[in-house]
Amino acid sequence: MPAEIIDGKMISSEIKESLKEKLEDLKRKEIVPGLAAILVGDNPASQVYVNMKVKACDKVGIRSEVDRYPKELPESDLLNRIEELNGKESIHGILVQFPTPAQISEEKVILAVDPKKDVDGFHPFNVGMMLAGKPTFLPCTPLGIQELLMRSGNDPSGKHVVILGRGSLVGRPLASMLFQKSKGANATVTICHTATRNLTNLTLQADILIAAMGKAKFVTAAMVKPGVVVIDVGTNRIEDPSTKSGYRLVGDVDFDSVKEVAKAITPVPGGVGPMTIAMLLSNTVKACKIQSEA
Repeated sequence: MPAEIIDGKMISSEIKESLKEKLEDLKRKEIVPGLAAILVGDNPASQVYVNMKVKACDKVGIRSEVDRYPKELPESDLLNRIEELNGKESIHGILVQFPTPAQISEEKVILAVDPKKDVDGFHPFNVGMMLAGKPTFLPCTPLGIQELLMRSGNDPSGKHVVILGRGSLVGRPLASMLFQKSKGANATVTICHTATRNLTNLTLQADILIAAMGKAKFVTAAMVKPGVVVIDVGTNRIEDPSTKSGYRLVGDVDFDSVKEVAKAITPVPGGVGPMTIAMLLSNTVKACKIQSEA
């Protein structure tokens, strides 16, 4: 029997609807959450992502502003702008769209953002609080994955979760979140990476398999056991002459074959992606409530 499709679009819409209630409560107190996005350069994908985030803000009632700079922007100018936004009371969340041009250190950018406005959850203070089990802001994609699991009835508690990929945006923070003794976690977690031996032996043990390595259709049906829950984080372009653009998006999982074995699976697109944006909105509202003491 084909797998249940875990619909990230539908679940993210439910989360956005619940945020509207919180936003109405803030509005009654004459408080409007504000999100500032900074885009340096003309990376097409980054422009799309920023536009999607701004559009999502507008739909739920979060005020947003975008600073767009040429790719030649000096690092010092960007850091000065972040400092200005740190002190701006109407701005509760700050995100800098990565990647940045070569002359700008992403590490310095992350450190420059006030941890109270770090709605991406990248600042070392927030990472440390996450590891301590006392999170303030959790990174958006891992948090979105956790919400997908819980809201689709696939609580990771007591399960063996295998994560493919140890990146700082998904793999490492997600592992840290899922092994905590808390709701939506309490799992046994294995992280696999480029030096992992006998990879298939490990993936076949997974009750929940999370693919986040950036390799198109890497996970095949032979790598998963019947009844596994598969979360596909990958977004890869492959050539497809039948489409107008000449390409299509696929995940890190060979969806067509794995869905015949798995219990549940996320599609690409329409799975994890919408959840990342929903969690950004959620973090922004949370930041506003903290800063406004509302």
